[in-house]
Amino acid sequence: MSNVSQFHTKEQIQEQACLWISRMDRGLSQTEQRDLVTWCNQNSTHHSTLLKMASYWDDVSVLNELSGLFPLEKNHSSHRKIISIALAASVAIVSLFSTNALMNKSFLPFIPSLNEQSLTQTKTLTTPIGEQSSFTMSDGTHIQLNTNSVVEVAYTSSFRQLTLVQGEARFDVAKDKSRPFTVTSGEKSFTALGTIFNVQKSDEKAMELMVTEGRVLITKADEALEVIKQTMLTVNENTLESELPGILVISGEKAIIAEHSKTPVEKVSLDQVQRDLAWQQGMLIFDGESLSDALLEVSRYTSSRFKILDPKMASMKVSGYFKANDVDGLLASLNSNFNISYSKSADSTISLALAE
Repeated sequence: MSNVSQFHTKEQIQEQACLWISRMDRGLSQTEQRDLVTWCNQNSTHHSTLLKMASYWDDVSVLNELSGLFPLEKNHSSHRKIISIALAASVAIVSLFSTNALMNKSFLPFIPSLNEQSLTQTKTLTTPIGEQSSFTMSDGTHIQLNTNSVVEVAYTSSFRQLTLVQGEARFDVAKDKSRPFTVTSGEKSFTALGTIFNVQKSDEKAMELMVTEGRVLITKADEALEVIKQTMLTVNENTLESELPGILVISGEKAIIAEHSKTPVEKVSLDQVQRDLAWQQGMLIFDGESLSDALLEVSRYTSSRFKILDPKMASMKVSGYFKANDVDGLLASLNSNFNISYSKSADSTISLALAE
């Protein structure tokens, strides 16, 4: 019997539906479209849950693609009503957000006045443990922070400089050839002109870069910004690697940065991208990871700490979808799928053992 378990509770189906919607948000491949239809046809609950989750989504493109994949018959008026309500709600949400952003003082540092000539701005962005937050810069760049993360922003008229002090962040960079966008983290810097990439910092010498659109140049943190700028403006498909002051990572590639490592770059599948970046939808996806590795990842989203009492349990393989900060849901799944019991102590330590 395989020791990899799949979880299909009502909550897990909802989370799988959210994953499909997030994939539609960035655009489904033909293979993914077929897989989505197959998933919906497996169980009527899958289809109805997908429609329900879509009604909460605020992206018109997602709803349009959903309508295209599942054309509504005349007798499915309730489904049509859900889509219509969601489309109207998306407009209302955008309008409400725009009004609140203008009224909320926390957004003011990112909104230059009409006669402002200076592009200088500084800001520290933070998120507490177990939460994610999104920020929009004055140039249109969007920054999403994962749990327990800190980013320091320093914009000038020539450069856009940020420091990932700790944690993980996604950067959707507005194009501006005159001002490269550089994120420094530990001993490395990541520079782009206009792209989407994700940086996770484990410590000063260990990081992970995932590029989902465009290209990012990895250099030493002390590399001159002017050199990086000129490189980004002139680099093309004919540029030799030896001519670069660092390593170029393009869309669909991931770079693992560790001490004594030459920063290996690997091509990753769309499924791997979805697993690695599931936190952006507030979820965690495990697909055959060891229990010890899974618990290490979950620990990033909670103040609780896990203690495995039986060493044999550490290598157990787990698979499933979880809300990032839903520790109780994880413990319930481990109990029902692996017969693992747990106890909580006053110091927030959760001890795990095989039930007798």
